[in-house]
Amino acid sequence: MGSDSSFTALEFFAGAGMAHFGLAPHWRVIFANDYDEKKTRCYQSNFSSPSPLTRDVHSLSLNDLPTEFADLAWASFPCQDLSLAGARGGLQAQRSSAFFGFWSVMEALRQDHRAPHILVLENVKGLLTSHQGQDFTLLCHLLAKSGYRFGALELDAKAFLPQSRPRLFIIACRADTPLPSSFLALGEGDHYGLTPAIYTARDRLGASHGVRWIDWHLPTPPARMASLDQIIDPSLTWHSADQRQALLSLMNDTHRQKVEAAHARARLTGKPQIGFIVRRTRQEQGKRQQRAEVRFDGLSGCLRTPGGGSSRQFVIWCEGQSIETRPMAAREAARLMGLPGSFQLPTTTGAALHVIGDGLCVPVVSWLDTHLLTPLAQHLKASTEAA
Repeated sequence: MGSDSSFTALEFFAGAGMAHFGLAPHWRVIFANDYDEKKTRCYQSNFSSPSPLTRDVHSLSLNDLPTEFADLAWASFPCQDLSLAGARGGLQAQRSSAFFGFWSVMEALRQDHRAPHILVLENVKGLLTSHQGQDFTLLCHLLAKSGYRFGALELDAKAFLPQSRPRLFIIACRADTPLPSSFLALGEGDHYGLTPAIYTARDRLGASHGVRWIDWHLPTPPARMASLDQIIDPSLTWHSADQRQALLSLMNDTHRQKVEAAHARARLTGKPQIGFIVRRTRQEQGKRQQRAEVRFDGLSGCLRTPGGGSSRQFVIWCEGQSIETRPMAAREAARLMGLPGSFQLPTTTGAALHVIGDGLCVPVVSWLDTHLLTPLAQHLKASTEAA
């Protein structure tokens, strides 16, 4: 799998290459890096080039990068310290501080007069509010200091696929090139990807960074066509009666009633009702209690790496007189990220779910690329050649 495009990209925190997959065919990725060997092996099994470098980003130098100029650098840096579901140590904490390893490489490229014209930084939306917004402000300060203009978009996979997966995309471009109005969202109306949280974070920056900010224009995608019956495979092995009962017994009355209502709808309509169950630890009457929580809203929860009891999702299928449950399969998770059946996954379920849960929704990347990144690269290239 490759591309013959004249635009080139560097892919940091590359994982299994879902940014690469989404950027094709407009971009040729000339460098990929991730510290996780399982991920880089998966990357290598799906792309003919580049051969990903398995290294800690803090150890990278210009000698590790190709000498060819890169138009774009993509960085999906670790989110654990910024996530609303975590301890929120912030941008300076152990895992999310990997951003600064990436940034030192960008600064080295700038000193070498090879700074990419476009940067894309992807993370959880918690980055907007981490440390009362100070982490986001710091990141914007670094971009401005290095000669970039920038803006942010909050895009959710649910616009394209039946998965709830909101993510923040910060898009920066060289500040010395004027942008036509087609790239700009004019006024604070209903613009796709520009949420109240983004406007709040923008306004918090103040006048010193305001001149660098861009309200990016991105068109709204068409109505989602993919549905859960295209994702979930009913032929896979379901739980035994005892396993199913053990899972359902973890539900409180509210969630049991959701299952009963879905089962009733299935019998009434003759159509299966597909939902998802996650296990959560809740505080009830002063005690920590494991609970199973279900949703039947046509979406899966956000896919995660399988690192704890709340990370693995279960499928629940109500049809006719039966209610079936089982863990979500790795190939189903891959479909929820927009990966085709030809995408080669690690052979074990745990490893496959690990690379998928840390990845990007491919159609989101493709939409961002088609309607913003590639047109922006074309504009910057034309302006450079005309200068």
